[in-house]
Amino acid sequence: MPVPYDSTTSARTGARYGPEAIIQASASLEDYDWELDLDVAEVGIHTAPILEPHTGDPRLMTQRIQQAVSLFLSQGKLVGILGGEHSVCIGSVQAHLDYYPNLSVLYLDAHADLRQEFLGTRWSHACGARRIHEQCPLVLAGLRSLCLEERDYIRGQAIPAFFWPPQGTESDYIQQVTQRLGPEVYISLDLDVLDPSLMPAVGTPEPGGMNWRQLMALLSAVAQAKRIVGFDVNELSPHEGPAACSYTAAKLVYKLIGYAAQAGSLPKSPSAESI
Repeated sequence: MPVPYDSTTSARTGARYGPEAIIQASASLEDYDWELDLDVAEVGIHTAPILEPHTGDPRLMTQRIQQAVSLFLSQGKLVGILGGEHSVCIGSVQAHLDYYPNLSVLYLDAHADLRQEFLGTRWSHACGARRIHEQCPLVLAGLRSLCLEERDYIRGQAIPAFFWPPQGTESDYIQQVTQRLGPEVYISLDLDVLDPSLMPAVGTPEPGGMNWRQLMALLSAVAQAKRIVGFDVNELSPHEGPAACSYTAAKLVYKLIGYAAQAGSLPKSPSAESI
């Protein structure tokens, strides 16, 4: 579901153009995934109409996203959000909690997003993880930047927060992240979790991030150990980087669908009506 929304963006704007860029780039990618030996298109992919933003009130936008996601979840679908800024995760997670009460969220982001409020609203892109943690278990990974308020909240709430780069081996890092997640996982991904050398087209780039191989290793491990029940991919600002960034984001969406299908989260042979 494309959600071209970036009304609370505080640095470089342009994430509203991310969903369209991802969809356009996806048309030029191969559907077959050699790692999974799976044609992702055969799983069944439906691109929903664009969800019209509510620019007057971020909380109302959150409610709009929740209602839209709930509609598809009621039909037994796995829903992936194409953002847009990272605040779109709040409404999506709220919708998933109605269907997966034991949900845990893997929040992949260079930033903690744990502020109580930012620039006058509690529904900002800088508050997404905080609103999620108020409702369900949260695991942060890829973290490289936070403020003192967020540091104190992590310590006070004992939130599993895994900074990048790892202090030990990458395999130990992946194991520790995976062990803190429940059996049903929602993945919320800000593209700035990747290093700016690979993904400069984001609103708030942060040096020292993951490369493609490292991110895929983590996502693959989660898919093998858990059930991925939903996801969002956010913060692509296509005008802030080369065209390759849009293709990388589209490939990431395909990989998430493939990992979810491999783990049994999706029907292998959907009927025409189901797609």
